[in-house]
Amino acid sequence: MQQMEQFLAGNSWLLFLALITLPIKGFALWYSARLSQKWWFIILFLSSTLGILDLIYIFFIARKYKVESKENIPQEKIG
Repeated sequence: MQQMEQFLAGNSWLLFLALITLPIKGFALWYSARLSQKWWFIILFLSSTLGILDLIYIFFIARKYKVESKENIPQEKIG
């Protein structure tokens, strides 16, 4: 346990990086699931690029699409 404390004390940037990348990854996964983009979800879930791929998805890929709610879909298309 003491070794881990020493490691984190000397490398506090790793803790900071983990605290930053987790919300970014979560947001990218949520966005891809909401847009029903299964392959992007799988890629983002399996990748560990320190949030770089997640940010690319959020700012360049996901912005091209809109989430359709059931209120915008005509009744004949539902069910």
